[in-house]
Amino acid sequence: MDGPTGVVFPDTGGTRSTTALGRAVVADALRAVDPVGARAAEHETNWRHGYLGHFRRLVEAGLLSRDAALTIARDGLDSLHTRMRYLPAAGPEVALDQAFDLPDPEPLATATVTGTGEVRRELALPYRGQRLRGDDLRRRLDAWVKAGVVEPSCAEAVRAVQANPDWLDLRDQRIVVLGAGAEMGPLPSVLRWGGEVVAVDLPRPEIWRRLLRTAHRYGGRLHLPVRPGTPVADDAALAAGAGADLLHRLPQAAAWLRGLDGRLVLGNYVYADGATNVRVATAVDALTVHLARHRPDVALAFLATPTDVYAVPADAVAHAERGYADRGLARRSLRVLSGGRLLHRNYPPAADPGINDSLVPQQGPNYALAKRLQRWRAAVARDAGSTVSFTVAPPTRTRSVLGNRALAAAYAGAHRFGIEVFEPATSNTLMAALLVHDLRTGGGPAQPQPWRDEAYAAAHGGLWRVPYAPRSALGLAVLLGLGGART
Repeated sequence: MDGPTGVVFPDTGGTRSTTALGRAVVADALRAVDPVGARAAEHETNWRHGYLGHFRRLVEAGLLSRDAALTIARDGLDSLHTRMRYLPAAGPEVALDQAFDLPDPEPLATATVTGTGEVRRELALPYRGQRLRGDDLRRRLDAWVKAGVVEPSCAEAVRAVQANPDWLDLRDQRIVVLGAGAEMGPLPSVLRWGGEVVAVDLPRPEIWRRLLRTAHRYGGRLHLPVRPGTPVADDAALAAGAGADLLHRLPQAAAWLRGLDGRLVLGNYVYADGATNVRVATAVDALTVHLARHRPDVALAFLATPTDVYAVPADAVAHAERGYADRGLARRSLRVLSGGRLLHRNYPPAADPGINDSLVPQQGPNYALAKRLQRWRAAVARDAGSTVSFTVAPPTRTRSVLGNRALAAAYAGAHRFGIEVFEPATSNTLMAALLVHDLRTGGGPAQPQPWRDEAYAAAHGGLWRVPYAPRSALGLAVLLGLGGART
């Protein structure tokens, strides 16, 4: 069959347009709450560059009330699910929710690998060549809060986990890591703590060889999908037979997950480049809805990108304003030299809440939509009573970031503006600790509005509390980062 299969964009006159889909979903999300904004999105002629303002408007319109925010989330998700389609390798295209009724000729089996390493149930955070624990970890958390790198609630949540090491015993849960090979996922930490991990990733042997090495090194148990008859005693054969393709064989992956024992924590750590990111994010969201119907006790876990638009509390605004006032002379000089293009203040004075707009144009509208639908699902599921772990993760030097020259340079220069960029090992351990906190506390304290749920325990790296609007400093950060790389 020519063209893509699996979860696909809708066919609009012979083409499957990512732009048309993104524009329509944003408009549908806004329509009931902000009809003017919906019309503006529908009539945007340059979506590739003009999407930034419309994604900001989705957040601003949601501040009208809790009901407004949830309406935007529900309508956006409904639009996406109604429009996206599923095209099997053999057979006609069907609606997305009908994909799970399709048979798959090769049901998956389960292989389990039990590690031989020592189980460690003390929270230790790898950081700049050390493993911080005890008072060292507490001092680092205090320093991050003082510098505005994480929200105070993030430090409080980590301290709670540190004070309750028994929380790290996750044998009562099955942590499903969708995108198990992702650098930001909790798989290494959960296995180190002796927990049960259900790994889902593509049938690529190089991914599974790496995951199997990790499983053997620690003391937990790794459950993985395999083709029936795959030898489990030989790692090379096991890696060759492992994997589940969420994008192209969604019914197969769903049937396997439905059949697993124990309470599932469905963790979304998938990523792909370009338009494929929207397709795989939609596949995961459809899987989430499907599993919730069959297993009402399923919990959800998300890592949110820091490069998005968020409403932030007044305390973050005040922190940024103090920094803005302290940098008056240098700021005024650069603004004059740049013709007013650089170093705008991050927030209007005394904004409550403030709007932090850290969208990065280089990441594009497909990335923004893929991440936004995760935020919508988290809000809707939490409102329905599900346990949801949703955490804004810090800027991190992952392979996908370093593969983009402009982003890599911006990250290299970000420290000049008070933004800390984390190494993957630090980020994934910190995020795993916050996941444990949410699972043990029911998703964190109840918040009156969805934006406050998103702000709780955020580890944004400083983007919310720096003096300058991130995009107004981005070009300068790139130049400084390139200069640092050359020297």
